Amino acid sequence: MHERILVKDISEAARTRAGEEVQVSGWVHRIRDMGGITFVVLRDRSGTAQLVLPETSSEDGLIPEDGLTLESVISARGLPVLNEKAPGGAELQLRSLEVISRAQADLPYQVNGDISKVGLETILDNRLLSVRNPKIRAIFNVQAAIIEAFSAYLRSKDFTEIKTSKLVWGGTEGGTELFEVEYFDRKVCLAQSPQFYKEAMVSSGMERVFEVAPAYRAEKHDTPRHLNEYVSLDIEMGFIESEKDLIELEQGLLTHIFEELSRKNAADLALWKTSVPDADAVAKAPTVGYEEAVKIASELAAKSGGGRIFDITPEAERFLCEWSLKEYSSELVFVNEFPRRYRPFYAYPSDANRTMSFDALFRGLEITTGGRRQHNYDAFVETLPRFGLKLENMQNYAALLRYGCPPHGGFAIGCERLTARILGLANVKEASLFPRDRKRVTP
Repeated sequence: MHERILVKDISEAARTRAGEEVQVSGWVHRIRDMGGITFVVLRDRSGTAQLVLPETSSEDGLIPEDGLTLESVISARGLPVLNEKAPGGAELQLRSLEVISRAQADLPYQVNGDISKVGLETILDNRLLSVRNPKIRAIFNVQAAIIEAFSAYLRSKDFTEIKTSKLVWGGTEGGTELFEVEYFDRKVCLAQSPQFYKEAMVSSGMERVFEVAPAYRAEKHDTPRHLNEYVSLDIEMGFIESEKDLIELEQGLLTHIFEELSRKNAADLALWKTSVPDADAVAKAPTVGYEEAVKIASELAAKSGGGRIFDITPEAERFLCEWSLKEYSSELVFVNEFPRRYRPFYAYPSDANRTMSFDALFRGLEITTGGRRQHNYDAFVETLPRFGLKLENMQNYAALLRYGCPPHGGFAIGCERLTARILGLANVKEASLFPRDRKRVTP
């Protein structure tokens, strides 16, 4: 029995196992008939490689009578040979070929095609096939590496991973629409955030927790920056003084994520002709107060012939990242000191008008919202009427603060948004395996 090798290892096998048969398995990515000799590009999880079928392959029965079809799953054995003209510098000269699963010839989507020439709706309508494209699959290699690096860095900082319920009684943030779900004899909601549970575990004595899990927002939007179901990278930590502790943590976290992507996913980044910021660029990222940020964005908008900006809008986010790159050589910028009127009831006040909250903007898009939370029960009770909330409807949250809660805070990174910004994707839906929006619930 031959041990299967990955196609990326054919060149090594050609150098170290010359004259020895090896076995590869995968999907038929491309077929080229060169008038006698047939070249088959085979794809597996490691990439693609060239297989060479001899001129007598039809006579020898190497090629099935009904022919090879694109996307068929095959297993092949042959001799690995160095060839500088072949992809990867080596090829496999076939001795035998087995069709494990023959794909029908009427493929509704051209897996080996140029995705830049295909519309997003077509890509998503044919997601079961389009995700086989190496460039599209690279998106999710990068996303997996982001999640791995995120978790590893936090564990190294003594954070504990938790998993919280996604069926909840109501929303933490109030203003966002919620998806209702039938739950026995009543209705519950899909969680828009694990924040209450994160705070509960900080208060339990864990002090530092994180979660990687889906979040749900029933907002009726249809923009390139929104999803109704997304992966949220959540963090909460106790005994902080201000949002600046969280900003410092996120800078270290993003530095680690970018370093890991450079080390492990260089080929995936190259497919998208992109790179990630180095540690120095992340360290240089400025922190700008909300009012100053609005002023900077408004001035840049005026210079470009646009109108005034009065809030941190998507347009303002783009201007601020351009400003940060020009002034600080960093594509990352943190905006803090948001007005109390723009932040939820639990945001900790730094004075009568401002809060210890922040957003992180990266390459023109907000990827993070966070800040210090209220931990003082009396201040919490006093704040509720200002937000139109009643204590009797907030008993669980009140209990969290009533019985001893440390000063704490946290933030969440939208995994798809971060992935999209790293790769330069035009629409965040491209960074979701099976995106959910107002129109799409399949596949």
